[in-house]
Amino acid sequence: MTTTTTIGDVARMAGVTVRTLHHYDEIALLVPSERRQNGYRGYSDDDIARLQQILAYRELGLGLDEISAILDDPAGTTGRLVDARRRIERHMDRLRGIISNLEAAIAAEEEGTAMTPEQRLEAFGDFDPVQYDDEARQQWATTDTYEESMRRTSSYTPADWQRQRSEAADLDQRFLALMDAGVAADSEDAAELVDAHRNLISRWFYECTPEIHAGLGTMYVADPRFMQNIDTAGAGLAAYLSAAIRVRYGS
Repeated sequence: MTTTTTIGDVARMAGVTVRTLHHYDEIALLVPSERRQNGYRGYSDDDIARLQQILAYRELGLGLDEISAILDDPAGTTGRLVDARRRIERHMDRLRGIISNLEAAIAAEEEGTAMTPEQRLEAFGDFDPVQYDDEARQQWATTDTYEESMRRTSSYTPADWQRQRSEAADLDQRFLALMDAGVAADSEDAAELVDAHRNLISRWFYECTPEIHAGLGTMYVADPRFMQNIDTAGAGLAAYLSAAIRVRYGS
């Protein structure tokens, strides 16, 4: 009898969740070789090798449908990988440009030169940290939250803002990975990321209480500007994030 590995052990070895493996099974991307009447899933060495390929293709930015097509039709692998490589190269070019702009902005600051709007846009991309200052001042000018946010951000350097953006982008990708794996917004995995999202706000801007966070979650879908900005990371992210926040606080 062929020895198989349990789904829990496979998840730990691969650094994925059991829920993700269940989803791969449901969409027939990775069907375990062994399945007993009690629901036990057993993964053979070939199954684990297929999972390694899936994860490698995911790192290249391919979607699950694309990966399935590649694995089930090896003849089409080359063309799809070439497309993936081109996407990665374009992304790397954009990152090199951001790094260059940041170095210029940091050098200007070290020389005591204030950042111009053009430099700010180049350094921060589409995100302008003071874009909603006037609106925020009207809504929160008398609150400790607004004052704390202004106190903190007024001292941030371009490098600080870039670190904040990097952490936020990483969290966006973790949310998108859950979406891509079909993980529901009311799952434990999503709840953990909601907590990480609230902690990120508290760490960089102001003490974000659950009540404030719940209000932000509503605003993410109620205000088209916020929805559009959040969805630049991935279509549907704003709705998923909002739903996860709503469920997390039982609102």
